[in-house]
Amino acid sequence: MIFGAFERMVAMRYLRARRQEGFISVIAGFSLLGIGLGVATLIIVMSVMNGFRAELIGRILGLNGHASVYAVDGSIENYDQLVVEAASVPGVFSVTPQVEGQAMLTANGVASGGVVRGMRRSDLLAKPLIADNVKAGSLDGFTGKDAVVLGTRLANRLGLRVGDRVTMISPTSSVTVVGSIPRMKAYEVVALFEVGMFEYDNTFVYMPLEAAQIFFQKGDSVNALEIFTNDPDSLSDVRLHMLQALPPEVFFRDWQQQNRSFFNALQVERNVMFLILTLIILVAAFNIISSLIMLVKDKGRDIAVLRTMGASRGMITRIFFMTGASVGVLGTVVGAVLGLLFVLNIQAIQSWVEAVFGTSVFPPEIYFLTNVPAKMDPGEVTVVVTMALVLSFAATIYPAWRAARVDPVEALRYE
Repeated sequence: MIFGAFERMVAMRYLRARRQEGFISVIAGFSLLGIGLGVATLIIVMSVMNGFRAELIGRILGLNGHASVYAVDGSIENYDQLVVEAASVPGVFSVTPQVEGQAMLTANGVASGGVVRGMRRSDLLAKPLIADNVKAGSLDGFTGKDAVVLGTRLANRLGLRVGDRVTMISPTSSVTVVGSIPRMKAYEVVALFEVGMFEYDNTFVYMPLEAAQIFFQKGDSVNALEIFTNDPDSLSDVRLHMLQALPPEVFFRDWQQQNRSFFNALQVERNVMFLILTLIILVAAFNIISSLIMLVKDKGRDIAVLRTMGASRGMITRIFFMTGASVGVLGTVVGAVLGLLFVLNIQAIQSWVEAVFGTSVFPPEIYFLTNVPAKMDPGEVTVVVTMALVLSFAATIYPAWRAARVDPVEALRYE
């Protein structure tokens, strides 16, 4: 659609309110504000939800691996040979044998459950999420049969510091001549880590593989192989080759299978939020329709004069289309700029709000993470902006068509 200079001049003049049509301008202003807020809110919410999902996946995969191999009977014998076979599968980056179990930790009169993972020191150092986030102590002491590494929140709840000892109680018991008694042993805390995810900092315990084998009575076996791949989002080929390479005594599970319900819930929530927030833009588009219809009614005499001077129906349509579309375009641009600025400065805004109100706007106990994450997707921003423009343009079609249908004779009959 090509707009002439005269059409642009008349459309811009109709956008500037005069005293007698101030109410129409107020409605147009609220339409602009509504579209701007809708676009900004959509960009912010979608970016935060993208960041939340990316942070969760990054931390979950950083600690749990992209896939795991478990034994049907609970113990994997000759695991070094199985590690070689699994590592030979195309697409596999690394394979880590480990002993995983649950235990009760007690110290200073406080008890707490924990997830215990036993692995070699070299394998723990290869986990950047742990090795790069040691807050106290050092992983140099992660050797032998008397060392553990705890999350900072778990250590704080138990009142532990580096060098203290924590008692671990196994859920299974040992049979003695006097009956069954729980197995327990005290270990020295050699390091504390903090990955920024509340569930892991509050639950996970790492210990050397040899110590874990003794504590969980695994002998010279493990109960899981942790697998990292080159591309965690494309595991179908790895799964197929892994099932062909591994013996039938073990089974393979990837991170998508283990966390399917959790990430499906996140996707459903994201889609619902997008739909709900789109209604803000839709309501603003209806305001554009209302303001334009009133403007057409108010400018009936002007339209009739333009028609008698030779203006075609197409020209009248373009004038009012440009009038309404200008509100939508300006509101979309303002909203996009506000949304992008908010996302780019979201950490500073969070700190300012928490400092002003003296409370946490993102409690880690509820949201698992310590900071508000945000990851902007250019494709999603483009979709939001395009949707807002399409709705704004669509909202101008009927009022513009109605303006073009004004009969000059009827409009000027009583003038």
